[in-house]
Amino acid sequence: MQNKAKQLNILLIHTDQHRMDCLGAYGNNQIKTPNIDTLASDGVLFNNSFCCYPICTPSRYSFITGLYVREHGGYSNHCTLRPEVNTFPALLKESGYKTKAVGKMHFTPTYFDVGFEEMELAEQNGPGRWDDDYHRYLRDKDQVDHNDLEDQVAEYREKAPRSYFESCGSKVSNLPDKHHSTTWIGDRAIESIDKWEINQSNLLMVGFIKPHHPFDPPKEWAEMYDPDEIEILPGWTDECPEHDLAKHKGYFPSNHLTESTVKQVTARYYATITHIDHHVGRMIKLLKQKKLYDDTLIIFTSDHGEYLGFHHMILKSNYLYDPLAKVPLIIKYPGNMNKGEVCNNLVNNIDLAPTILKTVGLKPGNKMNGLDLTDNTAPRQILISENNPRTIMARTHTMKLIAEPGNKNHSNGLLFHLEEDPFEVNNLYNHPAYEEERSQLMAAIESWQKDTFPQETYLNQEAPQINQPNVPPLDLSHRKDTEKYFAKKMQSVS
Repeated sequence: MQNKAKQLNILLIHTDQHRMDCLGAYGNNQIKTPNIDTLASDGVLFNNSFCCYPICTPSRYSFITGLYVREHGGYSNHCTLRPEVNTFPALLKESGYKTKAVGKMHFTPTYFDVGFEEMELAEQNGPGRWDDDYHRYLRDKDQVDHNDLEDQVAEYREKAPRSYFESCGSKVSNLPDKHHSTTWIGDRAIESIDKWEINQSNLLMVGFIKPHHPFDPPKEWAEMYDPDEIEILPGWTDECPEHDLAKHKGYFPSNHLTESTVKQVTARYYATITHIDHHVGRMIKLLKQKKLYDDTLIIFTSDHGEYLGFHHMILKSNYLYDPLAKVPLIIKYPGNMNKGEVCNNLVNNIDLAPTILKTVGLKPGNKMNGLDLTDNTAPRQILISENNPRTIMARTHTMKLIAEPGNKNHSNGLLFHLEEDPFEVNNLYNHPAYEEERSQLMAAIESWQKDTFPQETYLNQEAPQINQPNVPPLDLSHRKDTEKYFAKKMQSVS
């Protein structure tokens, strides 16, 4: 059993598909994020923070376990952690913390017990939406998240109107603000923090669905941004490179994108982030009112990035270019430690679990090999991320290799000099002048493969769930009626 942890509170705010440079704190002067920017000024802003896998569930499992996806084996959005895998919520709970998750978690089963005593969920992709609290709430209010179902559920996407595809899902929400998922999640977070007591250590993980597509902020938030005044972010190209199109044509076909569409998507994307920022501000205000802010460890991050026009693409289904691989990371430590600092070290989201545990005086779990981000004495020299079980990225501050180590055809990799080519358009993989750099990064990948312990994807839909009255029955008998309700509502909206 762990030693008793320090009496501190932990607030983790986790967005979905959030491109790093889409915050004012990272130098974006078009987006309005005053509350997150203030949080950054009170903490540490990380300029080189990367996800270890650009898909929701694999990245989230890495975040809570401190393991690479290769090690926990959760390679898809429909998988389960093995029983022997440690998670930082479970270790905190064992040491006396009250632990709770609110919002999007994307686990299987939906209320999978990874160490949270309570879970109030708002899910999106997959069957979790038929199980969660948010969709029960919508049903009670006679509402339907039409835009989200149209974007995320195949049977509705197939029938979506032309305007949906032309706008790449960037619409004003059909829901009023009070019923939108961002507001629902923000309200549940506020209710949870309001119950925190002075003499109790609390962990609250808040997972927002946005800014993940569809890009559908409520009307009052959408009106804050005029697409005509939006500047497309760096990295836009007039055409999608052939090797990118060959890898994936796009959830919305990349070769059909126009500048005007990307501007509209960006405007809606910014609006969803500003909406989140508002609720982050509410959480911070309440912590200060309760005199808990100074002694609360606050982390703001995301599971992966978003192209948002980079290489003439949107969303995430392609190579691990920086807009996809990089994620925002802000850590506000208790007691104003390292306040106002900017860290340029190479950081991976597997570093967060050991950092959280060490900050509260606990030992990281077995095989949590990430770095303690409070210790800068041995910064990472080469960062590794996966794009799938075969494609791996190795990156320094100046060079990036994307390769398939098992592929004997050595002409298929990508190599970029990031200082000279920050938008990753000039592939140097076969350039003789960079053979040494390519070999060094390939050797780092092969060494990483030898040092990690690969696991096959594990799925157990009957894995233990939390024991709370809001958890639906494991026999899934509730789902048929729930799906029937939303199908009827979708017909009425259409």
